[in-house]
Parts: sequence; C-alpha cells; structure tokens
Amino acid sequence: MSTIRFALLRHGVTDWNAEKRIQGRSDISLRADIIAHYRTRRVPSDWQDVPWYCTPLTRTRETADALAISPVTAQPDLIEMDWGAWEGQRLPDLRKTLGAAMAQNEDCGWAFRPDGGESPQDVLVRVQGFLTRYGARQATGRGDKFGAITHKGVVRAVYAAACGWDMMGKMPDKLDWECLHVFDWSEQGGFAVVALNIPLIRIDEGGRS
Repeated sequence: MSTIRFALLRHGVTDWNAEKRIQGRSDISLRADIIAHYRTRRVPSDWQDVPWYCTPLTRTRETADALAISPVTAQPDLIEMDWGAWEGQRLPDLRKTLGAAMAQNEDCGWAFRPDGGESPQDVLVRVQGFLTRYGARQATGRGDKFGAITHKGVVRAVYAAACGWDMMGKMPDKLDWECLHVFDWSEQGGFAVVALNIPLIRIDEGGRS
C-alpha cells in the first residue's frame, strides 16, 4: 500500500464552541455568522479536486456546504471523540467538581477518557481503520489523496501520532482551527506531518466561486 496524503479541516464555530462547552457527538449547528464567513472562503486549489469527506454531524456538512465542497461523503470513522456524560459541560467546571480524579484522568494522555466516552487512542484507532480501507480502494482509481472536514479531537489525535506528542501539556505546535493540516499515513510508516496551518483562500484571492 502506498502513502496516503490527507488534509484535515476542523468545522466552523458553533454556539457551544463560543460558550466553551464540550460538544462531542452532540449535533450542534454552526452559527449563522460563521456560515456567512465560510461562504467567502474556499480550500486551496490543490485540494479542490480531491475526494472530500465530512462526518455525520451537521456542523461538518454545513462547513462543507459553505465552502462549496461538493460532493462530500459522510464518514462515521472521522466523527468527534465521544465525551459521554460530559457533553454540554465546560472543562473548568468539571475540574472544579471532580478535583483530583479529573487531574489524574487528564494526566493519562492518550488514555484520557470522559465518563462514558472515548479516549484519544480510541479515536486514532477508528481513523486508522478508515485509512486502511481507503488505501485498499486505491486500485479502483480513487487516488491516494483526500480531504476531510472533521473535529478538533480527531485533528489532535492525528497530529499527536504524527509528531510524537504524548498528549500531555501544551501541543508542540499552535494549530489554527480555520486552516488545513496535512498529513501522510502508511501502514509501514504510520503518521507524518506534511504541513500545518494552510489558510483557506478568499474568493477574491483566487478561490473558485
């Protein structure tokens, strides 16, 4: 199997994002002003003619629609990390309520797990499952490059695997969540960072309308 190159873009901002609430699998739509903003943007030209995926959650489909990405296929394996009983809450509140238990959980890095939810390692396993299946279909002519509109938890897990970050403390790089982040993956070599923080293009700066 050859190396697969893929670009990840986090969805636009929702009301819950603005309120710093944990979304997880909760199906929250984008803010109207964010949809209007993304309608003035396009993905870079070298990513406009590749297969694109979103997740089953509305906010990723709305981001794709606003960016005029079509067609876009829903892919469940790229969905956000399941935060279980903590969805809708704020991390500072959880830290205050759960105290030492929360601190111990956060110190688990890859094994961090919300009550009734997934760990980042769980997220990476399903992303790898999708990449394996995608690579097996290359012989059918789909190519070895794609883009996906996904979620912060997915981007963080892929980034951590690619750069060797143990998901403890601050990220080694500052990721702009309105930019594309490009990675390579192969069964033999695993994940690798290709480029981070590739900006979207304004329509009047060369993006297609």
